[in-house]
Amino acid sequence: MQKPILREKTQTLDILEIESDSVQQLIADMQEVLATQNDGVALAAPQIAESHRLFVVAPFVFEKESSENLVYINPRIIESSQETDFLHEGCLSCRWKVGEVERFLSATVEAYDEYGNKFIKSADGLLAHIFQHEIDHLDGILFVDKAQNLRDMTQEEINEVLNGER
Repeated sequence: MQKPILREKTQTLDILEIESDSVQQLIADMQEVLATQNDGVALAAPQIAESHRLFVVAPFVFEKESSENLVYINPRIIESSQETDFLHEGCLSCRWKVGEVERFLSATVEAYDEYGNKFIKSADGLLAHIFQHEIDHLDGILFVDKAQNLRDMTQEEINEVLNGER
């Protein structure tokens, strides 16, 4: 059963709150939860019952640079490609469902990091996909609302995820 908070638009964090103990603990908790999920690439605050405009990205998403921003506070897409494609998608909040969602092929996000520094990040591929999926979460939208060919994963697919094979 889905938590009602997943359907609510989240609250913007005041910039002065970002370095507070409570927000820093929330970021640490989110990173810890995400690290326990074999198939998770990012996690939005509403997924752990917090109504803040915040998401974190798993470090393995960034294969090249270790200095990438993993924390996105008050993110907003400021630019996107006109080109879209249907991409395979699932979600930790809609366990064991998958489908294809139409997403922009590239996206640029403006956000704050965990220190309150504003940054702009442009991405294509998986990271652009993550930006759009997670910002949807912050607006109370789930991928199942947009997905085509939505289906339950097979037991074999679930076992592969649980065993870290995917």
